[in-house]
Amino acid sequence: MSWETLAGAVGGVLVVYAVLLLLLWGYARRHPETVAMKDALRLLPDLLRLLRRLLADKSLGAGVRIRLALLLVYLLSPIDLVPDFLPVIGYADDIIIVALVLRSVIARAGEEAVRRHWPGTSDGLQLILRLAGLGAPR
Repeated sequence: MSWETLAGAVGGVLVVYAVLLLLLWGYARRHPETVAMKDALRLLPDLLRLLRRLLADKSLGAGVRIRLALLLVYLLSPIDLVPDFLPVIGYADDIIIVALVLRSVIARAGEEAVRRHWPGTSDGLQLILRLAGLGAPR
């Protein structure tokens, strides 16, 4: 492999990474009302328990459980798409990925599965459902 090929590959990865950062930054600016950062961090222990409980629920489809397992691995991994030391966007990528996976899980498994397995308060559940894009829950 020549150095030009290697430089081109590294350059391509950097361009894709920069585009991803711009998209995440734009999403975070367009949707600031989703969930405040302090609320999201406060919910993290309950969210991890919810993900573990949903993952253990054999009544959910394999595709849903695979998504949940991949999300748990991503959240617990020290490697991140965007380093957390970057202001705002560092944690925004985690929140956006959680929101996308929760939306997908709720679309496939139903809101009732999340309600059934939620270990925290009803206010916390409302924030989780709002994060998943369900608006005002019942």
